[in-house]
This record gives sequence, structure tokens and C-alpha cells, in this order.
Amino acid sequence: FFQKTLTAVKNWFTLFGWSKGQNPISIPYSLRRDVCKVQMTSSQEKVFNQNLDKDTMTVYDMVFHLSGQLLPGITLCQSLPLDPVERILQLHWQHSTLLAFLKSQGACLPHVMPEFLLEPDDYKKWIEVQTVLKVDVKNSDIFSDKHLFILEDRIFETMSKRAWTDVLLQVYKVFVLPCVSSRNISDLFSLESTQDMPRIKSEPLSSNIYSPYERTILTWLNKHYEKNRKTVWKDCQKGEAPPVRWIVNFDQDLLDGLVLAALMAAYCPYLINNHFVRMYTNPRTPEQFLHNCLILVNAMHAVSLAIDIKV
Repeated sequence: FFQKTLTAVKNWFTLFGWSKGQNPISIPYSLRRDVCKVQMTSSQEKVFNQNLDKDTMTVYDMVFHLSGQLLPGITLCQSLPLDPVERILQLHWQHSTLLAFLKSQGACLPHVMPEFLLEPDDYKKWIEVQTVLKVDVKNSDIFSDKHLFILEDRIFETMSKRAWTDVLLQVYKVFVLPCVSSRNISDLFSLESTQDMPRIKSEPLSSNIYSPYERTILTWLNKHYEKNRKTVWKDCQKGEAPPVRWIVNFDQDLLDGLVLAALMAAYCPYLINNHFVRMYTNPRTPEQFLHNCLILVNAMHAVSLAIDIKV
């Protein structure tokens, strides 16, 4: 389950998380590695900037693209000092700032410590700094061992992968989902054909699973399925029009492809005769489910909806 979640998150952020188009990422490897574009290099005479890669995209570029906000104290061309201790302290501060910023926007990340977002070698260096370096009182909050977790290499990798996955999920929750508009939510069921359908409440406390934005999307799915199911499959080759259904989740209710096909037909009606009339309207077997989903994915490709969804 976690691997499937990680794959879905990786695919979405690769395609839509960046301002300049697709940017392949790996969780947690590329996110941990690409944390700066400039390395500060010092000599006895001067201090100058050495460009690592102007095209390197960091997690800060992603957050800026999705939120329109810069993290406090962090620039898009963030640099790191050459000194190992100063470098690890700045990296830890940057990750702390990222987590604090996301939490201020409504992210739920109490289980993610800044050190979990570091690379393995940097994490070891952080532990060394925490346990060995002597500091004065004014810096004691930085080096407090109150929340110090010393993890083995294998456990740290698992923890880091989970932490970065959860960070990206929360980024999606606080910056992408709120783009769903509920302005016309009262009009979604104004059609005569949907008058008798149960309503999905949009109040924040009416569900402990889905946010108001997700429930708006469920309402949108219900509206288009009910409006289009008889139209899309009136000339169906493999059964009558599918029955009424109440769509209340994003997994079980979408498995047979019919709901998403009805949704696509609302915006691309020309797909009906070329694709959707060949779907099973009352699928029973795994083969029929597969058949429907093959048609659905082919329809996505036909309209260049290249979001890397596998059948």
C-alpha cells in the first residue's frame, strides 16, 4: 500500500509539481540531494559562489510554484556553507523552516522530524553534532536531545522515504486541493435527474476521512455520472445503461471505469462512440473490469491526457 502511494505521489509531482514542466523525481533520493543551487566556497582571499546547476529544481522551487509563497528566510537560489558543521546546521534549519511553513498552512506533520529529511551521511553528521558538540545556553534549543532519534541505516532509509512521502502528500493537501472551487456546489444537483439523490455534506466536520474539497469532487462525480449514464450508454454494445449509484469514495466506486468514463464524456462527448459504447455496463468478472479500464485509459490517451495512469 505504501509503495503504491509513493508511486502515485512521485508520478503526480513529476508531472505537475514544477513551473517548467515535467521534472522527474525520486522519493526520497532526488528531494534530499537537490537542496541548493549554489555551494559557498571560501579561500583566504575571498568568498565566492560556485554554480552547481542552474537547472536544478529544489523542493523550494516546488513549494513556491504550488503556493506562490517563498519560505521565510529561504531564497530560490539557496546556498550552503562549505564547513561541514555549518552546512548540516543550515540544512536542518531549512528543513525545520519547511515543516513549520507547511504546518502553518494546515499540514499535519507532527511525526516528521527535520533530520528525517536529510541524506544518510548528513543524518549521521547531525547525530554526531547533537551528541558531541558543546554549545552555550543560547543555542541549547537547537541542540536539545529531547527529540533525538538515533536510527540504524536501514531504519533511517525507511523513515526518510515515509517522511518525504508524507511531506508531499501534505503539500498536495494544503496547496492543490484548496484550488477546488465550491462556488457552484449548490447548482450541481439542480438537474431534475438528480433531485432524488442523497447529498454529500460539505461541512468540514461531516467526514473524518475526506476534506470539504474532496467531498466537492465527489459531488461533481455524482452529478456527471447521473446526468450522463443513460446518454453515454444508450447504444451500448455490452448491456443496458448502468444503474443509479451513490459515489462516496475514490477507490471502490471508481473501479469499473464507468464513473470516470461518464465524467470524461461530459467534457469530450466525441469519445462516446469511439470508446465508451464498448464498455461493460454491469461488469462482473476481473476480465470485464480490465476491459473497461483499458478503454478508459485509451480514451485518456486519445485526448492527450498523459497522466501516467496504468490500467
